[in-house]
Amino acid sequence: MTTPRHANRQPARWLRIGIPALLVLVWLAVGSAGGPYFGKVDEVSTNDRSSFLPESADATQVNERLPEFLGDDSIPAVVLVTGEGELTEDQLADVQALADDIAGIDGVLDGVSPPIVSDDGEAAQIFVPIDASGEVGEVVGEIRTMVDEDLPDEMEGWVTGPAGFTADLVEGFLGIDGLLLAVALIAVFVILVIVYRSPLLPVLVLMTSVFALCVALLTVWWLAKAGIVVLNGQVQGILFILVIGAATDYALLYVARFREAIADGAERWEATTRAWRGSFEPIIASGGTVIAGLLCLLLSDLATNRALGPIASIGIAFSVLAALTFLPALLALFGRTAFWPFIPKKPLATIPDDLTQPVKGLWPRQARFVARHARSVWVVCTIVLLAGAVGITQLQADGVPSSDLVLGTSEARDGQDQLAEHFPAGSGSPVYVIVPEDELAATVEVLDVSEGIDSVSVASEDSPTGQAAVELEDGEAVFTAVGPPGTPAPEPTTSEGDVLVIGTLTDTADSAAAEQTVRELRADLDSALGAGTAIVGGETATDIDSNDTSIRDRTVIIPVILVVILLILMLLLRSILAPVILIATVILSFATALGVSALVFNNVFGFPGADPAVPLYGFVFLVALGVDYNIFLMSRVREESLVHGTRRGILRGLVATGGVITSAGLVLAATFAALGVIPILFLAQIAFIVAFGVLLDTFVVRSLLVPALSYDIGRAIWWPSKLWRDGIEKEERMPDSSAELVSEDAHPLTREEYRRTLGS
Repeated sequence: MTTPRHANRQPARWLRIGIPALLVLVWLAVGSAGGPYFGKVDEVSTNDRSSFLPESADATQVNERLPEFLGDDSIPAVVLVTGEGELTEDQLADVQALADDIAGIDGVLDGVSPPIVSDDGEAAQIFVPIDASGEVGEVVGEIRTMVDEDLPDEMEGWVTGPAGFTADLVEGFLGIDGLLLAVALIAVFVILVIVYRSPLLPVLVLMTSVFALCVALLTVWWLAKAGIVVLNGQVQGILFILVIGAATDYALLYVARFREAIADGAERWEATTRAWRGSFEPIIASGGTVIAGLLCLLLSDLATNRALGPIASIGIAFSVLAALTFLPALLALFGRTAFWPFIPKKPLATIPDDLTQPVKGLWPRQARFVARHARSVWVVCTIVLLAGAVGITQLQADGVPSSDLVLGTSEARDGQDQLAEHFPAGSGSPVYVIVPEDELAATVEVLDVSEGIDSVSVASEDSPTGQAAVELEDGEAVFTAVGPPGTPAPEPTTSEGDVLVIGTLTDTADSAAAEQTVRELRADLDSALGAGTAIVGGETATDIDSNDTSIRDRTVIIPVILVVILLILMLLLRSILAPVILIATVILSFATALGVSALVFNNVFGFPGADPAVPLYGFVFLVALGVDYNIFLMSRVREESLVHGTRRGILRGLVATGGVITSAGLVLAATFAALGVIPILFLAQIAFIVAFGVLLDTFVVRSLLVPALSYDIGRAIWWPSKLWRDGIEKEERMPDSSAELVSEDAHPLTREEYRRTLGS
């Protein structure tokens, strides 16, 4: 049959060069505009945990009203000073001089307290209010420098409290712009050089990823600047890694199709169009699946989760766009030169029709192994994965103390430990209770009887320290004068008829004991005053509300993500059974990754636990990205099945996608593992869970479990689509005896196995 002359007609040469060149120039221009924003992310980001709470949370409401009682919106730092024994008068004078110097630092608000000496006389603490809207990390850094320089050698000082922990957290995120990207890009480059043995192709692929990230960052920066999204270091780090990993994965899928076309002898333009047509649907479906899963985070009550959804979705959208426009343009210009010095010159390995014949190559051998032992393979894989999933019972994802969020050294954590030796452990991070003024006495009574509260005071603008001690006498609140004898007793500050009661915790603010105290206070206040009369906030309450909201989020969002991804797979594969099976395998893989991670966290790394959001984030990335690889595989399987039958299509699809998916899995695992260089507990845990889970998906689920299970099921995998119905008709036309196809003595397969091998 003669091919019509117009079938191979190509655009004019100037269009074949001009269109790719124009696309490259557009990407270079926009990407270059976004590049400088890497150093400006801190201008639009925040790491204040309370700013990410839902508006309905008690801690949020209290935090918003604190300036009404305490003056400026501030975050407290606690400067702790100790000597070699009991502090002398001269040493206390040095501490007072230090307090005076600290008060002069830009960013420190009025109200720096005089030194407060501990009962044992061996330590003194200074409360320093820092402007919460300024650069808290920089201000704390200046205070720490001043403490180191001003104190005599025989004295030692620490800066701790909420501001101290915020500063340590900010410092932990400092490597995101430079170190994290450098580690991720170097890891990806090395893997690509090993896989493709070409110095140029890895550069083109990484250009695709980096420019996608530049454009995404440019977009996100302006959205954060306008207050449309909320950005913090955690979201920023995940955005960087997700875009680099996803864009590289999509690029590798396109490269695989382009390489096939080049190996078949196609010229640059023909190879480009063939590769684009072959990769468009799976890349769009994969990106759409990830975006759909991420946008489910908009259902979260935590602002940080809601922020990640659209921000990461923007990154994925530009990753897809770059893989379908920028990379094709680059390869259209470079052609087969991109693969130098190992330019593909012959069709890639495939699986022979007769599996008794010798096969060459890793993936053809793997395909034959799956065909011969399909049921045994998927049963063994399932048992192994279930065994690993048992460890999920050891996962401690109910929250971690704020002091453990930063890995490695933390001055704030060390200072908090020292503080607890001389003062009530909760000093500097009190419980705040806002109540109507006429309920003040009843509120003080509830706090007084609590074993977890060391002392009670009220906010008072009449007091030099901003607080007045309060006690009960004959059922009435009595305020103790602060200052020299004869100083008038201060009155509590009121706002809208409410007063602010301040309770100093006996235990460290981020401890389990302090959390239990706050939970009991909330219950006791509701019982004594009526539900909703008193609202309780502070650092401990913020931790409680954050953890409780995270647990609620993962309970609601995970099922929604599963349903959304299932529907997308049904549309892509035109089937019901195949998507259900794919979702089941990904869930099993996720459970195994989480179970193994729990054992490693507890017994190898010795982590103190995990944030409740860790399983949710791990689920979003592993399920969405795990389904990516199944989409790559099964979309190719469906394409091959339309021509060769289901079982033959499964084997051919496995061979065709084996190399690219393995490479993509290694790249994605390496990029997420790079998160481990940032000394933040949450990111380190996400790094391990996702990296391990991706490798599990790549080498076990996608390479063995899914092909073997699909092969064992056969044509029914496409039920109830037309492909399933066509398979029935084809099966009915097959000869009854396999001897009519080939002599049974000529191969080691049974008659039934050989019928499976030939396909549906």
